[in-house]
Amino acid sequence: MSRICIPIAERRASFARRMSVSVRLGKTLGIVGESGSGKSTRAMALPGCCFFALRRARIARFAVVTDFIPHDIAAQLAAARAVIERHLGATLQAVHLFGSALDGGLKPSSDIDWLVTVAVRPDEAVRHALMSDLLGASAPPGCSGGMRALEVTVVAHGDGVPWRHPARRELQFGEWLRGDLEAGIVEPPLVDHDLAILLTKARQHGVALVGPPADVLFEPVPARDFVAALRATVAQWEAEPDWRGDACNIVLALARIWYSAATGAIAPKDVAATWVLERLPDVHRPIVAAARAAYLDGEAGAAILLGAPLAEFIGYARRTVESMLSA
Repeated sequence: MSRICIPIAERRASFARRMSVSVRLGKTLGIVGESGSGKSTRAMALPGCCFFALRRARIARFAVVTDFIPHDIAAQLAAARAVIERHLGATLQAVHLFGSALDGGLKPSSDIDWLVTVAVRPDEAVRHALMSDLLGASAPPGCSGGMRALEVTVVAHGDGVPWRHPARRELQFGEWLRGDLEAGIVEPPLVDHDLAILLTKARQHGVALVGPPADVLFEPVPARDFVAALRATVAQWEAEPDWRGDACNIVLALARIWYSAATGAIAPKDVAATWVLERLPDVHRPIVAAARAAYLDGEAGAAILLGAPLAEFIGYARRTVESMLSA
């Protein structure tokens, strides 16, 4: 496998960032895409200015295989990508891998996060068929067999560019929907405040499996919309039924939101939890420590993540974060 460095725009006005890209093309390395006739094309490494001029002048889909993809999920990624390409066909503009697979490393129960961008909104038949077939490319957390849970979000490019908040998503597949999907129930397209956070993650740490980089395809999410999304996420956890059965994930989500509210950045779950532990009153530390340990070990049923101590931490964290976001 060969490697070259292709300069890409970090903020469209800057050419400072460089991304290391690997493509399986033997001794020569170019960009694998599609010509207007549908035949594969290969462009040799170009000077930066020529590369950007070429990219702006034509619409191309780049199939990129990178060194950043963990080997143990490569086969599952290929299977899921085949499902996506089969159903979305010529409307597919990009597929981005992001999340813990690239930032912080996959933990025992981590899912695989995908952002899929299409040129036009898929119709109901396509949405239902895609959601149904993704069930075969995903597995519930903790299942044997080597497959992981997928989380696949599909957006139409025109619903994200130009940016507006909250943005619309066409569908979101996840293992929490397996029962509904097996019963033929598919939720409709929705406006989703969480897309402000998701797109920020993809722009910062995503890798394009198909299409251009996310920070080229999408505009930066304004800070005010990122903050609004954090605030809306925190607001959904008001009472015990809101976190019942998902305490570990919610504690870690609060830690990440707290970290983002303070720094403006996004950190992996365990990193954010460590950061929060250094700032918590002693009474609340066991909750975050237990959630962090459960995340790292793959054991989600820590006994401490129950009852009054959990509710008191969530209330404390909510008030703290909401105060920071309102400042």
